[in-house]
Amino acid sequence: MEKYNNNIDGTIDIQEQMAKNKKSAKKKILWMAGIFSLAAAVIATGTLVLRKDLKINPLLAQNYEVHGVDVSHYQGTIDWETLSQQNLDFAVIKATEGSTHIDDRFEENWQAAEQTHLYLGAYHFFSFDSEGDRQAASYIDTVGNLDGKLAPVVDVEYYGNKKSNPPARTDVVKNLGALLDALEQHYQIKPIIYTTFTVYNEYIKGEFEEYPLWVRSIYCPPEVLFGNKWSFWQYMDTAMLDGYAGDEKYIDVNVFRGTMEELEELVIQTAECREE
Repeated sequence: MEKYNNNIDGTIDIQEQMAKNKKSAKKKILWMAGIFSLAAAVIATGTLVLRKDLKINPLLAQNYEVHGVDVSHYQGTIDWETLSQQNLDFAVIKATEGSTHIDDRFEENWQAAEQTHLYLGAYHFFSFDSEGDRQAASYIDTVGNLDGKLAPVVDVEYYGNKKSNPPARTDVVKNLGALLDALEQHYQIKPIIYTTFTVYNEYIKGEFEEYPLWVRSIYCPPEVLFGNKWSFWQYMDTAMLDGYAGDEKYIDVNVFRGTMEELEELVIQTAECREE
C-alpha cells in the first residue's frame, strides 16, 4: 500500500508539473503574441506617419489653451464672425510681401476681423531679393497703427527656386536684420519670426534667436525639430473650417505655447500705456 500510494503521489506531482508547464507555455505564447502585436502596431503607425497618412499633431494641439489661424487672399472672402467662433483666440492676416506687394484682401480682412473677439496680427512675407529697410517701410505704410494688436510677424521661408538655390547667409542676415530692426524701432516691440526647420537652421539659428519664434512643424511635435525654442506652432496646414470661400479649401491652424495672459504680453500697448 505505501509503495502504491507513493506511486500515486508521484503521478500527481508529474501531472501537476505538466499542467504548470502548459500554463507557463501558454503565458509565454500570449506574451510573445502581445509583443509582436505591439511591434506591428508601432511599425504600422510609424509607416502611416512617414507616409503622412496619420496626423498626430491635431491631437497634441488639444493640450494647448490658445488657438489661432493665419490667412491670406488664398482663403478668399472670409465670414469672420463664423470663422472666429470655432475655438479660435487669434488670427494673423497677410499684409505685405517684399517691398511693394500688398495682399489683395488685407484691408477687407483687417476691417472685418476687427469686429470679432480675436487678437489680431498682420504678417509680412519676407523677400530674399529686397532690401530690408524697404520691406519694413512697405509694411509700416500698409498696416499703420498696431496699438492693441499682436507684434508684427515676419514670415521667412523658401519660395520659388530658393530652396534649390538658397541665398547667401550673409545677405539674408543683413536684410532680415534691417527689417526686424526697423519694425522693432517703429512699433517698440520685437517682431515675431515665422519659419520652417530648414530656413531656421540656415539663417535664423545663432542670429535672431532673441525674437519670438513661430515654427512650422506639421508632421511631428515642434520639440522634435526646434527643441524648446518656439512660442507659436503651426501644427497643420490642411485644416478645414467654416467661414471662407477661396480657391484654397484648407487653412493653417496654430497654437500659442502659453496662456492667454502670456499672449497679451505680445500685444502692442497704446502710446498712453507706454508712457505710463
